[in-house]
Amino acid sequence: MGGMEIGVSTASYFPRLYTEQSISHIAALGAKICEVFFASRCEYTREFGATVRAELDKYGVKAHSVHALTTQFEPEFFSRNGRAYGDAIETGDRLLETAEVIGAHHYTFHGAMCLKRTKYTVDYDFFAERINALCEQAASYGVELCYETVHWAFFNTPSYFAKLKTMCPRLKAVLDIKQTMQTGLGYEPFLEAIGDRLATVHLCDFDADGKLYLPGQGTFDFVTLFKRLKDMGYGGPALMEVYTSGYKDESALQKAFDFLRECEARATTI
Repeated sequence: MGGMEIGVSTASYFPRLYTEQSISHIAALGAKICEVFFASRCEYTREFGATVRAELDKYGVKAHSVHALTTQFEPEFFSRNGRAYGDAIETGDRLLETAEVIGAHHYTFHGAMCLKRTKYTVDYDFFAERINALCEQAASYGVELCYETVHWAFFNTPSYFAKLKTMCPRLKAVLDIKQTMQTGLGYEPFLEAIGDRLATVHLCDFDADGKLYLPGQGTFDFVTLFKRLKDMGYGGPALMEVYTSGYKDESALQKAFDFLRECEARATTI
C-alpha cells in the first residue's frame, strides 16, 4: 500500500483517558503508529513529552504527529494584535518542543475558526505570511505544519488550500473524511486540491444522514479511499480518530481497527 499504515489518534480516548494513558491501549489494538492529541496546556512541556515518549518506547508505538485543542491558542496565530500573536508563538514553541521530544514530525493544525454567521473574506497575503512563519517555526523543531480540513475552520473549501499551497511551499495537509463530509462537498475535491501535500489522513465512519460511527458501522467506502490514496502515491498513515461517545467498550475499537486493516489489505488487490 505504498507504505501506508493504519494507526490511531489518542483523541479516540479523550476524555476517558489522559494522553499518556492511551498509548498502551493503542498498542493493545495492534497499532504501531499514532497521533498524540494534547488536551491541556499543561501537556506542552518537555517533561510531559518525556513521559509520553517513555510510554511510546515501552509499547513500541511511533508518534507520527501531534494535535492541539484548537481553542487553546491556534486562532491567535492570525491575530493582528501583537500581544495575542506573541502568546501564540510562545505556546507554539512549547507544543513543538514536546513534539520534538516524543519524535513526532508533523503538527496537525486547525488554525482560525469560522464561527460567526457571516461571509469571511480571506486576506491570503496575510494568512500566507503567518502560515509561512509558523512553517519555519515548526521546521526548527524538525516538524512539518499540516493544515487539516475542518468544516468550522477556514480550510472548509478545496480552493482555500489550493490558493495557500501556491504561497506556502512548506505547508502540508491533513485529510479528515468526516470533516469533509460535514462541509457537504465530500473528500474527493479536497484530496484533489491537496495533492502531494498530503501528510496525514483521519478516519471515522458515517451514514447518509451524517451521523458518525466507528469504522465499519456506517456506510463510508474505505476500500475506495485507500485505493485512491495508493494510486496517488500516498505513503503516510491513516489514523482512526473517533469519539468516545461512539463506543462503550474497547472491543468495539478493536473491531473497527481490524476492519480498517482489512479494507487497506483489500485495496491493494484492486
